[in-house]
Amino acid sequence: MKFCSLYSGSSGNCQFIMAGNTKILVDAGLSGKKIQQAMECIGEDPSDIQGIFITHEHIDHIQSAGILSRRFNIPIYANEKTWEAMQPSIGEIKSENIKIFEYCVEIGDFYVQAFDISHDAVNPVGYKIFNKTKKISLLTDTGCVTEDIKKHISDSDLLLIESNHDEDMVLVGSYPWPLKRRVLGDHGHMSNDSAGNLLAEILKKGSEIVLLGHLSKENNFPELAYKTVENILNENNIFIKDGLTLDMTYRDKPSKVYEL
Repeated sequence: MKFCSLYSGSSGNCQFIMAGNTKILVDAGLSGKKIQQAMECIGEDPSDIQGIFITHEHIDHIQSAGILSRRFNIPIYANEKTWEAMQPSIGEIKSENIKIFEYCVEIGDFYVQAFDISHDAVNPVGYKIFNKTKKISLLTDTGCVTEDIKKHISDSDLLLIESNHDEDMVLVGSYPWPLKRRVLGDHGHMSNDSAGNLLAEILKKGSEIVLLGHLSKENNFPELAYKTVENILNENNIFIKDGLTLDMTYRDKPSKVYEL
């Protein structure tokens, strides 16, 4: 399996995953031009994408889903409530490219399973994606983490996890109070501390690749997110030098291409 975060942040999200001859995107929350450029930057052809999986209907996750579907004849996968909510924003889609599924679907060399998360959308989900013995999990846009979520993302070989904000930066920042309450609430976003504490609880193998994603432009910065999470892991006797990989994703460029 190969994974690359093409973009991850409050301004737009798109993840690329491939195994064998199967290539998919999770979300398409930037312009079609930017996503095409990012794919070409890592040596991939957008016309090879066989499916776009949507986590929820917010614009930073669906902006060019319809454009890419029409341009390259790509099916779009989402649950029924998300499809209904995003349909007005993505425009006309060929009927054969409307793929409604609730929790499990096979596509080429992948088995994809959705799981419920906590966000202010109609039916938001995270994804875990399997190929043979390898597992990639994607968890962003959740204000709280349930025991069920922990079970879904445990034992991942690669985990993209939200590290959206520093709580103190939110509290002293310029956001109006209703927006601060949204970000910090149970249907908002995970903080750096929340990400670190969750990782300290679920990391077991010591060989995982962990990518921090969906950073807020206003209430976080990469060095702070990385150091906060690293410190919490160290406090729990989990050390990067022992084989664990901790790395960043970016709002304006692709991450490294990781191969499992």
